[in-house]
Amino acid sequence: MKRKTRMWSNLSAKIASIPMLITAVGVFILCVAYSIALSFTRSRYFPKFDFIGFDQYIRLWTTDRWTVSVSNLLIFGVLFIGFCLVIGFILAVLLDRNIRMEGVFRTIFLYPYALSFVVTGLIWQWMMDPALGIQNVVRNLGWESFNFAPLTSTEYAIYGVVIAAVWQGTGLIMCLMLAGLRGIDREIWKAARVDGIPLWRTYIFIIIPMIRPVIVTAVVLKAISVVRVYDLVVAQTGGGPGIATEVPAKFVIDHFTERGNVAIAMAAATMMLLPVLLLVGPWVYNEYVRRARA
Repeated sequence: MKRKTRMWSNLSAKIASIPMLITAVGVFILCVAYSIALSFTRSRYFPKFDFIGFDQYIRLWTTDRWTVSVSNLLIFGVLFIGFCLVIGFILAVLLDRNIRMEGVFRTIFLYPYALSFVVTGLIWQWMMDPALGIQNVVRNLGWESFNFAPLTSTEYAIYGVVIAAVWQGTGLIMCLMLAGLRGIDREIWKAARVDGIPLWRTYIFIIIPMIRPVIVTAVVLKAISVVRVYDLVVAQTGGGPGIATEVPAKFVIDHFTERGNVAIAMAAATMMLLPVLLLVGPWVYNEYVRRARA
């Protein structure tokens, strides 16, 4: 009887959630399952349901362009997330010191985030152009040996993409960190001062552990941005020089559209899905499941 009563409780809320449930299952889960199924076939331009096992995955991991894409993504991801967290935290700490014109500085730091990755890529493509950008300006000032043209080098081009992405993405991290710092009880700062704890130790050993949920959220948001980075690379380098700045998302879209190889594109997309699940899964469990049980 109790189970029946519980089933009919909050009936209006359950009915209201039906469209969302249909969307989640029909649009997202079924589409993902369909994409994964295609990765086990020989599909070219059109779906072809001839199961061939893991052949497309073997072919994928023996393709130089894919391995270079994965390597670039790892370099890009580690540097992008690391620099965004460090610079964003430092900026948040400086703003949290109640400086003058805080609103102006906050707007300046956050402004790049309002720009799309396409615009960001075009801006930094120009900034790193040896004939027009920073290198040219500095050399005209007299420092003729100055070099800053990473996009022309196959060895350093990916770092040029990292610089542009950090410039664009640090503002959001700064805002998240600042919100976390503003949520710290002021009595903790007073207690640290009374105990004579140096400011840097207070931040490292007391404040950072207290804003750990903010940091985890920032890492998850940036990690998702890393996996699906595409437009920044296309706008800034087009994947070049050569394949020096290729990334998995560009590999998928190129094979899906220009090369007409849907099967290997879906295999690559499936491989991209795995790290997202590995990152988002623990976060969802910690944020919702474990807290609900607590």
